[in-house]
Amino acid sequence: MWTTNAAYKRNRTILPKILDYFGHHPTISNRAMSQMPSPNPNPNPNPNAIPSPTYDVIILGASGFTGKYVIREALKFLNVPSSPLKNFAIAGRNTSKLSQALQWASGPNSPPEIPILIADTTDPASLRHLASQTKIILNCVGPFRLYGEPVVEACVDSGCDYLDICGEPEFMERMEVKYHDKAVVNGSLAVSACGFDYIPAELGWMFNSRQWMPPAICCKVEAYISLESDKRIVGNLGTYESAVLGVANADKLQELRRSRPKRPRPVIPGTFPNGPMVNHLKKVGLWAVKLPSADATVVWRTLSCLAEDSRGLPGVNESTEQIEKREAFWSTIKPAHFGMNITSNSLLGVVRFITFIALFGKTGIGRLLLLNFPSVFSLGFFRKKGPTKDEVASATFKMWFVGQGFSDGSLASQGNRKPDMEIITRVMGPEIGYLTTPIILVQCALILLNERDNLPKGGVFPPGIVFGPTDLQDRLQQNGISFDVISKKPVYRNGCPSNQEREAHFPGSS
Repeated sequence: MWTTNAAYKRNRTILPKILDYFGHHPTISNRAMSQMPSPNPNPNPNPNAIPSPTYDVIILGASGFTGKYVIREALKFLNVPSSPLKNFAIAGRNTSKLSQALQWASGPNSPPEIPILIADTTDPASLRHLASQTKIILNCVGPFRLYGEPVVEACVDSGCDYLDICGEPEFMERMEVKYHDKAVVNGSLAVSACGFDYIPAELGWMFNSRQWMPPAICCKVEAYISLESDKRIVGNLGTYESAVLGVANADKLQELRRSRPKRPRPVIPGTFPNGPMVNHLKKVGLWAVKLPSADATVVWRTLSCLAEDSRGLPGVNESTEQIEKREAFWSTIKPAHFGMNITSNSLLGVVRFITFIALFGKTGIGRLLLLNFPSVFSLGFFRKKGPTKDEVASATFKMWFVGQGFSDGSLASQGNRKPDMEIITRVMGPEIGYLTTPIILVQCALILLNERDNLPKGGVFPPGIVFGPTDLQDRLQQNGISFDVISKKPVYRNGCPSNQEREAHFPGSS
């Protein structure tokens, strides 16, 4: 849901690209792009050997709204004794803007000597050269539907690893279809959705699942996201643009899914009818609206991987101890229905925003209006100039995970028996688009650098199946994103729920 927009602050506007996308295939720019690589400090004397990458990480799109925050986060771990990050470079279209972003991210200190590389998503040669120099590319150039595929292709061809902060289901699934097999062969691990709220959603669901001790079993998890600030909350413009393009391409996503072989479906015990689209949580004075986000899609992709092998994905060179650790972790994770809801004090505000996107996003003229006037159609939640530094610093998020299931798994097969147990957990942290997302992305990169032998050789995967059994949750907790158990309670008295009982168990009541 929350993608970045490093492409927005470019010399050219995004609209011609979007219009071109819907009319015909984009043309490739003829501009010659310069490259400024630093020499390899450890040249390999064997001419037949594959040279070591010059950089641990390259941040692509580093001058964008979120890219500069990713630089700032990465600098915290550069050449720290306990950190595997020994060097990194930043890349984009404009040297001056990249230099300004580095200076901003380094403040109030003087900027360190970070190499600045020039690359363009419309110039495949520049991307291949970029990928050949690094172990990992962190891609912050969105919307990914327009700009992401050339970067994935370059990484897969070069065999370097790829992480991004995309939340666009059609892009993620199309990359899996087109590049998974080649990525496996070339040893390129490509993982999208390494930001908010995909990893908080996946790790939050897994954290809730691990609280259900046998014989108890969880069958359904509903997540509720609350965005809070003592100032105005301003969303990431790339998120808004991705939502608009997502509506426009909904048919393409369905067509893609129909064209693919059917994947194994996880077996989920119990019967859980879909709840209402809108739910008034009277006890806490909030409205909850089901959110048509990528979170449920990403969780479902991880569940599909587990349906193929409940032990998870083997690492390229795992030790016996690591194999046992991975298999033990996945034995605690059970499939469950998953849904995402957004909470708001104003039902009208949420409904109007979703309605604008759903109706206007289906036509060319509507998309032009939405993309030209984001502040108007999002009721001020998104704006072209982005949030101020104070607005970012004051914002926080909370995600409540309400898991329902049975105190004894055998009860799930007894007809239409209702759940008798509920466990509520919470994930909370700082502002989602510019603080939480860089924290997650950088920690995922550090895990790749530190634990590469324990991760799959290559392939295109959702983040949960790759990072679930790692220490990512512990790393996030050490960097300001907490995971807490709120309550473990029976749901109903005498098998019959009351509204008061439901609301009393909702986390906002405490």
